[in-house]
Amino acid sequence: MKTGRRGVAEAPLSAAPQHDPEKQAAEEAFRTIDRLFHARMGRAALGLSPLALGLAWADWAAHLAISPGKQAELAWKFARKWQRLTAATSGGDGAGAIAPLKQDRRFLDPAWQAQPFAAWSQGFLLAQQWWHNATTDVPGVERRHERLVEFYARQWLDMVAPSNFPLTNPQVLARTQAESGQNLIRGAGFWLEDMASSLTGQHPAPQRKLGRDLAATPGQVVYRNRLIELIQYSPTTAQVHPLPLLIVPAWIMKYYILDLSEQESLIRWLVGQGFTVFCISWKNPGPEDRDLGFEDYRKLGVMAALDAVSAITGAAQVHGLGYCLGGTLLTVAAAAMAREGDRRLASLSLLAAQVDFTEAGELTLFTSEAQLALLDDMMWLDGYLDKTAMAGTFSLLKSQDLIWSRMVREYLLGERDGETDLGDWSRDATRMPWRMHSEYLRRMFLDNDLAEGRMEAGGAPVFLQDIDLPVFAVATEADHIAPWHSVFKLTWALPGEVSFALVSGGHNTGIVAAPGNPRASFRLMQHRPGDHHPAAEDWAAATPRQTGSWWAPWADWLVRQDGGAPIAPPPMGRADLGYAPLDPAPGRYVRQE
Repeated sequence: MKTGRRGVAEAPLSAAPQHDPEKQAAEEAFRTIDRLFHARMGRAALGLSPLALGLAWADWAAHLAISPGKQAELAWKFARKWQRLTAATSGGDGAGAIAPLKQDRRFLDPAWQAQPFAAWSQGFLLAQQWWHNATTDVPGVERRHERLVEFYARQWLDMVAPSNFPLTNPQVLARTQAESGQNLIRGAGFWLEDMASSLTGQHPAPQRKLGRDLAATPGQVVYRNRLIELIQYSPTTAQVHPLPLLIVPAWIMKYYILDLSEQESLIRWLVGQGFTVFCISWKNPGPEDRDLGFEDYRKLGVMAALDAVSAITGAAQVHGLGYCLGGTLLTVAAAAMAREGDRRLASLSLLAAQVDFTEAGELTLFTSEAQLALLDDMMWLDGYLDKTAMAGTFSLLKSQDLIWSRMVREYLLGERDGETDLGDWSRDATRMPWRMHSEYLRRMFLDNDLAEGRMEAGGAPVFLQDIDLPVFAVATEADHIAPWHSVFKLTWALPGEVSFALVSGGHNTGIVAAPGNPRASFRLMQHRPGDHHPAAEDWAAATPRQTGSWWAPWADWLVRQDGGAPIAPPPMGRADLGYAPLDPAPGRYVRQE
């Protein structure tokens, strides 16, 4: 008997049972019961699988219970840490027990050096270190389970950190004394506002408006289908580079992350550099879009947009740029085009995009079989994954900064952050259709089909090694969604010339760091076919950091791929070819709630 990929026996074709409508209906009814139960359970658990976590804790606890050496080691380390804490705090200055991790800014204020706050902060940091030792390196625990237990232990510890409570935080106590408690009154008001917004789903309207302050680069929607609007931006130079640029943003975000205010808009900057720029604006899907899959996003998104750009400009080739998940989608499309002999892509620029998901960071903690089964049933019920679910997951990955430190700042210190371009954009979240998101998580994060040659597009497999195009890949140093070590794999996963830029900042802040940003810096590598492949850390350590934005060297690279003289700007749309201008940018889809 033949065995399937997951080890399930498959009956011979000759033994296949005849179609039985009554049996099929009954099986579907039983499956529906399971789906409804799981969906309700998932909502109650905020989209996180309690079974996945329970199995991980059981695995860890069982193996720790049969590891007397590990238990003895933990007892020994506990005694040593207690001794260090006592010695460091008995002199009154609280120095010397343990230093916070580089990214931990909770205890940097000098007030934490006075007693009893020093003892509390140092005790917390030592406890945090001890729990890391306790949840890791237990013999026999599955690696995935170990990472999940360590992650949640860290989350719970961050929740009870002394910095989170007014009576154990010296900064809050000092502010309360200085303001006679007005900071707590303001914080209570902020908390009530947030609770009301959470319960009603109604959030205060941002002062910045789309089309005026954000997504304000002039242009026209020149194509629309049920999934995308294609925006063509108006030229601002007398001549333009010969090859146009098509931007494929992630469908998990509104496209205008790349068209923020005038000073931070990559799209506006590119137009000013003489590029003819087109950008996809994805529809915010609803229940009616539940069955749109990954292949639909490739065909109705990338390929439909590429057809339009080619027709409007008359260019034989087009530069492709993909951001985050859009970069993964664009890579799949490029591989399918290479397989079919379609040479319309001149180059690929991939921003914080992954093609191999074996080291995709802590986001993989939420892509186990149990977790994806729960998410799948939640999305099946509504037809989509609600926009708050992914936002909550991303916040959990950086809970220290995005949850607890923010709560201290707003609710205890009474400081509400002013509006920012990125802040307004991040609150303008999108939904994900059931079929697409389920396919993406399983094929990429769970099974790694693209990197391992099992991904299909257009009814046939696609292979990364078929993409013989020059590539410019950008990764950000502090990326918690697409870790730079994972993006670095593009340098050896693709066969052609790959330029790799490691830039300062996070998943979003590093990408939108415009020229003139005082904190922007980058490292650059050019890898050509036949070159040896350096290890990621070795390359980073040996490569000097350059100050400034990565935008300029990338634009220079694009110009080198053009290989032609500047031309007159193409028309804005082509009504005679079915691409008449429909609406001014930013269009309709980006405004969908």
